[in-house]
Amino acid sequence: MPPSQGSAHPWRLLGLFVALLALIYALVFFTGDKSPTPKLGIDLQGGTRVTLTARTPDGSRPSQDSLKQAQSIIENRVNGLGVSGSEVVIDGDTIVITVPGEDGQQARTLATTAKLYIRPVLTAVPAAGRDTAQTPATPGAPAPAGTAPAPDGSAPPPAPGGVAPDAPPAPAPEVAPAPQPRLFPAQVPPEPAPPAEQVPPPGEPAPAPPAEPAPAPPAEQTPAPAPTPEPSPADRTPAEQARAEIAEAKATRQSTDPAVQQLALATLDCSEPDPLRGNDDPNLPLVACASDGTEVFLLDKSRIDGQDIADASSGLNQQQSRHEVYLEFKSGGSDEWAALTGEYVQQRVAFVLDSQVVSAPVVQQGPQQGGRTQISGNFTAASAKELANTLKYGSLPLSFETSEAQTVSATLGLSSLRAGLLAGAIGLVVVLLYCFAYYRMLGLLTALSLIASGFAVYGIMVLLGRWIGFTLDLAGVAGLIIGIGMTADSFVVFFERIKDEIREGRSFRSAVPRGWQRARRTILSGNAVSFIAAAVLYILAAGQVRGFAFTLGLTTILDVVVVFLVTAPLVLVASRTAFWSKPAVNGLGAMQQVARERTAATRPALGKA
Repeated sequence: MPPSQGSAHPWRLLGLFVALLALIYALVFFTGDKSPTPKLGIDLQGGTRVTLTARTPDGSRPSQDSLKQAQSIIENRVNGLGVSGSEVVIDGDTIVITVPGEDGQQARTLATTAKLYIRPVLTAVPAAGRDTAQTPATPGAPAPAGTAPAPDGSAPPPAPGGVAPDAPPAPAPEVAPAPQPRLFPAQVPPEPAPPAEQVPPPGEPAPAPPAEPAPAPPAEQTPAPAPTPEPSPADRTPAEQARAEIAEAKATRQSTDPAVQQLALATLDCSEPDPLRGNDDPNLPLVACASDGTEVFLLDKSRIDGQDIADASSGLNQQQSRHEVYLEFKSGGSDEWAALTGEYVQQRVAFVLDSQVVSAPVVQQGPQQGGRTQISGNFTAASAKELANTLKYGSLPLSFETSEAQTVSATLGLSSLRAGLLAGAIGLVVVLLYCFAYYRMLGLLTALSLIASGFAVYGIMVLLGRWIGFTLDLAGVAGLIIGIGMTADSFVVFFERIKDEIREGRSFRSAVPRGWQRARRTILSGNAVSFIAAAVLYILAAGQVRGFAFTLGLTTILDVVVVFLVTAPLVLVASRTAFWSKPAVNGLGAMQQVARERTAATRPALGKA
């Protein structure tokens, strides 16, 4: 039988694998950040785990559909930001976000409610404790053609068809004191003087004193029902406390009474947490703070909903050297934006994100057609990307507050990494010892194949960390260790097929290509089953289990590559040398003895016949 296809030119196959390995490490060292270190997960490098509790306006429990929708949106934000190694899971009525790295604030920003409304500005005053002359403009000025401040600090000329940067805040209106419900001394009416006593003339009897009227019998009084006492704040449950805070904030900051609105403008403290965050009614006016805490706004009801945003992206404005967020509205939102900018020329409109004004520019010219605008201001590249990503994937159906934040130290992660590497090293040594004991010098070929597979796996993990944000965690390390066993299984199948051929009486040189032809189908079938199992596990699982499935599938694919391009060619080359053909070297002397015994037993039978 001729050699199997693919084994006639072993040096070509080995050269192909070396070329692939060189390409992998050329990409590792000469592309991206050129760091040869894979990205690690939270259990290996440390990170932050944040538990978010939903806040509903009525204090009721959130529905599972709302939680699943919120989980999906947060996962999309994670993918859009390129946050690697993160996981978002539902735990009862809470959502748990796990983010690797040292910046735990990133996990909190992922849970931003992101309810965006565009509202006209009715009044703007400086926030309490701010000097009007020193109050900077609110960050963010949406403008199709943005303008930058002049070097001397003067305002830039308006761009045609654009929206000017935020106008300086107007002086706070004086609020007249409410009349006091009391009477001054001059207003107290005098008491009537008693009538003068009349003296009868002499000789006449004194008149009898007037009879006092008999007191009327008291009417039967019905006792008023005692009012139901309100539970004190200390006795309220968290849901009742949240409901009370939201209701109180709505009563003062979303009132239609002008007096209440002016009072809210004067008393709103922008340094305190906002209980109304993400729970404001778009159909009512709103008193809200600027995102930098410098201004307080009285806003009209919403004219455009954030759901009308078709796309959002971030970029660097090269002309003005600032980062901006670009918005594109849907057809309905585009018409509303044109109508709004046409109605409020030379007036301010506010972009309100989660009950907070992120931008309040002046409309310079309208109406603005095309449905495109931009938010610019004091953004960094990271903050602009976060805001665009938040607006792009939509608003969460619930508002959340952080109920627990846990930090996993890098020291603990380093200990876990060392333990995982130690386990992998022990497993590799045990496999090699078994191969050396059972297959003699063929175990050396097994070791070379495993080393080649290890180099390929490591380089690919580094590249996947750059390209798709893949992170290696403890579950992934477990998948790699199991992959070592999968690769060893392929060697065992191949070597046992060689033994079967030698047992039939063939030499080591002729047994290798025949054994490879029989073994490769079994190897492909076994790896196909393992890969299907890993793929199904990756699709159905969540969190760290997906990391295990990913590394298991990766090592399964590389097992096939290594066996076809390294192991089979090495064994074929060894079979063509006199040294490796010695039974004491390849460990196949017992199989050759069995073959000789079978031949000797067959010859007498043939002679008798």
